Amino acid sequence: MTYSLADDPLVLGGRTFRSRLIVGTGKYSSFAIMREALASSGSEIVTVAVRRVNLTDRSRESLLDYIDTNRFMLLPNTAGCYTAEEAVRAADLGREAGLSNWVKLEVIGDEKTLFPDTEALLAATKVLVKDGFVVLPYTNDDPIMARKLEDAGAAAVMPLGAPIGSGMGIQNPANLRIILESASVPVIVDAGVGTASDAAVAMELGCDAVLMNTGIAGASDPVAMAEAMKKAVEAGRLAFKAGRMAKRLYASASSPSEGVSRK
Repeated sequence: MTYSLADDPLVLGGRTFRSRLIVGTGKYSSFAIMREALASSGSEIVTVAVRRVNLTDRSRESLLDYIDTNRFMLLPNTAGCYTAEEAVRAADLGREAGLSNWVKLEVIGDEKTLFPDTEALLAATKVLVKDGFVVLPYTNDDPIMARKLEDAGAAAVMPLGAPIGSGMGIQNPANLRIILESASVPVIVDAGVGTASDAAVAMELGCDAVLMNTGIAGASDPVAMAEAMKKAVEAGRLAFKAGRMAKRLYASASSPSEGVSRK
């Protein structure tokens, strides 16, 4: 039986998606390039920073003018928030403005590294889940915090692969494996992906999806990179489902000699 990605959808927050690539909308050189890259990515979920969206004067140009909401689901994020209270307010603002009751929750703890403040993140998760949000929290690659976020009602856990915007790829695959072993909600790598091979590695580990922004927007050709990321996520998922061969210390002949005459 041939495996098909079409028969392997991502189920997230009670909804089903065909694509396992989630993309952001920041850092593009223009809204037009962003629109082309989104289309090239094949994604069905795009993140938008609540603080970047003009929610009061819809007559002015906005990035929302360049996103086909019939094709993409909006995922508001709380980028730029440094306290649980700020993040909750941003999520509330996005919902009240009609963006979504889903939220990519970010509570930053350090201005230089942009690492999350996990204590505040957990507190904000508990408040937002209680208020009816579908919460997708950006967190460290810490298995203990991942478990606490899941217990608090998060619809997924989103550990970083490397610092936001660094492009360094998956730095701690061992921790990701531990998170994957214990999580019963989707695990989505968020941050640090720099090129297609990074996305493939995340998926080969067994992650359910990859979320990225700078890896696409910061490329010399964002539209081409978006397509590369799409294919890498698909290939990584397919490889994971196929099951890789075991690693061996020594060589193993690809053409076995058993039964072959040595005369």
